[in-house]
Amino acid sequence: MGQRRVVVSGGGTGIGRAVAEVFAADGDHVVLIGRREGPLEKAAGELDTAHGAGTASWVAADLSDPGQARRAVEFCTAGGAQVDVVVANAGGNVAPAHDGTLEGIADSFRRNFEANVLTAVLLTEGLLPHLTRPGGRIIQMSSIAALRGPGSYGGSKATVNTYTVDLAQKLGPQGITVNAVAPGFVADTEFFGDRATPEFVAARTKQSLTGQAGRPSDIAAAVHYVASPEAAYMTAQIVHVNGGAALGR
Repeated sequence: MGQRRVVVSGGGTGIGRAVAEVFAADGDHVVLIGRREGPLEKAAGELDTAHGAGTASWVAADLSDPGQARRAVEFCTAGGAQVDVVVANAGGNVAPAHDGTLEGIADSFRRNFEANVLTAVLLTEGLLPHLTRPGGRIIQMSSIAALRGPGSYGGSKATVNTYTVDLAQKLGPQGITVNAVAPGFVADTEFFGDRATPEFVAARTKQSLTGQAGRPSDIAAAVHYVASPEAAYMTAQIVHVNGGAALGR
């Protein structure tokens, strides 16, 4: 397999950074997208140092904004470049605490929809005309929360799941696969912020059948397989990586 062009949103830190690492280790070119220039520049520099100059490039953009998403797509495809793999990883539970008013509830759902659904949809749809056919791979980042809350965040990730299946049906005849990877609790990320006390981490870890917290590299390994040529028969699937915290059926 020759060098591929891999686009990773939310690629500066956490799971996205780990995803970028596994593709860079394959010799692929990785395009990192995120809102913060500092982490993106740092991650790209580390990838270049580890895997060779020119391994990574980056562009800062808020992918929930159509104009910024369009600019990111133009960066990713400059010079007529084709894209082989899209990993729509940007997002998070960004809704602030609210007072239970309808206005507060609406704000919560709107913010998480924009952060988790629009960022995935606008990047993916913008890159569709530039995806390799056949052989293109689209991986959306879902969550265990799509199965069991919480609230607006779980709802937004459930929407990502349905978008994944719908897109897979449309693109399958073109030889493009579309899947989602749904992590459980993953330590060593910025996701939980100040809530990630030792007690919080211990309680979340106990939910897994293995007694372990997930690592960003665990999720990256799943993404890497789903994006591989060996996964050509796999599409419209939600791949759960949660240590058994949610039992598969």
